[in-house]
Amino acid sequence: MQANQQMDETDKKLLNDIQWVFPLVDRPYTEIAAKHGLSEDEVMRRVSALKGLGLIRQINAIFDTRRLGYRSALIAFAVKPDKLDTVADKVNEHPGVSHNYERNHEYNMWFTLAVPPGAEMKDELDRMAALDGVVKYRLLPTIKMYKIGVKLDMVNEDAEKPKPTDEVRELNPDRLEITERDKEFVRELQKDLQVVKEPFREMAENLGITTQQLFGKAREYESIGLMRRFAAILRHRDAGFVANGMVVWHVPEDRVDDVGFKLAGYPQVSHCYRRPIYPDWQYNVFSMIHARTLNAAEKMAVEMSEMIGVSDYRILFSSREFKKERVKYFV
Repeated sequence: MQANQQMDETDKKLLNDIQWVFPLVDRPYTEIAAKHGLSEDEVMRRVSALKGLGLIRQINAIFDTRRLGYRSALIAFAVKPDKLDTVADKVNEHPGVSHNYERNHEYNMWFTLAVPPGAEMKDELDRMAALDGVVKYRLLPTIKMYKIGVKLDMVNEDAEKPKPTDEVRELNPDRLEITERDKEFVRELQKDLQVVKEPFREMAENLGITTQQLFGKAREYESIGLMRRFAAILRHRDAGFVANGMVVWHVPEDRVDDVGFKLAGYPQVSHCYRRPIYPDWQYNVFSMIHARTLNAAEKMAVEMSEMIGVSDYRILFSSREFKKERVKYFV
């Protein structure tokens, strides 16, 4: 039986809840329990089971790469099919590679690369591009970010006619000045939270502070955009969302921002960016959609296309996941 078929309705409601906001309090599982009419022990049992099934990847702080001073980009590699696995394994060795997928296109390997302050992305990329089997590549950094934040709706079925109901706001990409003490906080907050009654106590002790001081710092980071949120991260496929499509749009130059913000308004869109174009790559807006079936994802794209008035688009589905994990900052 698949992991997503071993959940009941209560599990699904819990997952919907903690994907977006995990309580920053001494006894978070008690607070979650009160909201769902359960006991603390029952919530802990369920969260442990969902982690054991692989549905919950981890529970931790999600930071803004750029605000931390890291530089990141999406990279598209065209790799000879018989060399794809070998190249993927080599690329995955880099600690700054967090996502790496095979997609249905001439550019058949897509990965994100983040490098810390002071490191040169070009040097890292040149080494990877020299691997045997890489035919060519395209560097696709973010020119403008319209949305970032995965929330998989575990309770409701895929929408037949999706509507842009999410609130969208301008995101500040400017780097913040990070102290050595900030880095210590980041290292702790990015750790996977344990399923124990007082899971934040150890983090606070490691930092030599109280839990209240820890929560205060986390809220400060959230208010200045350094931390996007503290939440549970799910494994898409295990959660039943097997159709993960990167929808790329060829948008007229004067409409890019308008289209980007409109697409960002769809709850089914987790990421939306403007990226550069090349002679062999004319798609300048990228949106990630998540659905339970390929058919549902294709229908979503049609609906979005009609709403934004852009008919030149493609969906690049991920056929294989080579790597997916969070970047570990300042390690």
